[in-house]
Amino acid sequence: MPKYYEYKICGYYLYFTAKCIVEAFHVHASDTNLTEEASAKFFVKEDGDTVVQKQGILNDREIRKIRQFIKDNYKDMYKT
Repeated sequence: MPKYYEYKICGYYLYFTAKCIVEAFHVHASDTNLTEEASAKFFVKEDGDTVVQKQGILNDREIRKIRQFIKDNYKDMYKT
């Protein structure tokens, strides 16, 4: 079951699955409608760095900020 941040990062909601049995730890950034087309997807490595699988409608600046947020918070996300 995905976990959600209650506040927005760069205008997007983040939801993540740390213990998914199908895919590695990943984070989605989505608009208020949670549409698949608009959402970005980041796979999180052991050190908190990310690989952007899909950029969605996010621009490069938003991607950078969200990647940094994930890097700064990935340990807490994984514990959840």
